[in-house]
Amino acid sequence: MRKHIVAGNWKMNNDLAQTSSLISELKRQSKTSDAEVMIAPSFTNLWHAFESTREDDIEVIAQNMHFAENGAYTGEVSASMLKSIGVKTVILGHSERRAYYNETDESLTKKVDAALANDLRVIFCFGEELADRKAGNEETVVERQIKNALFHLEASAFKNIVLAYEPVWAIGTGETASPEQAQDMHAFIRKTLESTYGNAVADDMTILYGGSVKPNNAKEIFGKPDVDGGLIGGASLKAEDFYAIVNAF
Repeated sequence: MRKHIVAGNWKMNNDLAQTSSLISELKRQSKTSDAEVMIAPSFTNLWHAFESTREDDIEVIAQNMHFAENGAYTGEVSASMLKSIGVKTVILGHSERRAYYNETDESLTKKVDAALANDLRVIFCFGEELADRKAGNEETVVERQIKNALFHLEASAFKNIVLAYEPVWAIGTGETASPEQAQDMHAFIRKTLESTYGNAVADDMTILYGGSVKPNNAKEIFGKPDVDGGLIGGASLKAEDFYAIVNAF
């Protein structure tokens, strides 16, 4: 069954004191929707965040992980390390990881497999650049990213995957993606899943939108039939704005 999810990706923001303060503010907010609420602090603050929200309706998730279980990978974190501190969900394939750290479909396939092998839920990100959109290749790019990284999986694996569509061209570029454009792509994504895995997998798949969701546009975006929530960047760093988005359902 599809779930409503609003996940806040804090990226490289907030030291320990700021993390503690923001979590305290989040805990004072009230939730009026049925959406699952997630926050993704930096690695250094994951344990503190997990301990601070243990009794609350907020899931602490990770922004990334390595595909290896252990080894000579300086600065990296494994799936089992995340599990050991209570993390159950990890974001993989974020557009910034692809752009700045050269993550590829091949490396992401390994990461997805490692996460699932360790019983972690995956929020898998993908999306087209501005040049792809202007050339009319957005569906080709999205289809390739999904199929290359995920379509080796058995249908049963998709119960532990959430998809997150990021129109990279609409993030910090001055360009704007309309709710209709979001819906069109989400419908295409669901159709792509259906073509290989059938109606059950496609209908049950939660697909998040990651294109600059804010309090003033969240209700219209989330009102689209194939949009099941959002992966939120900047707006997740302000508790009031974040819960305004959560309550947009």
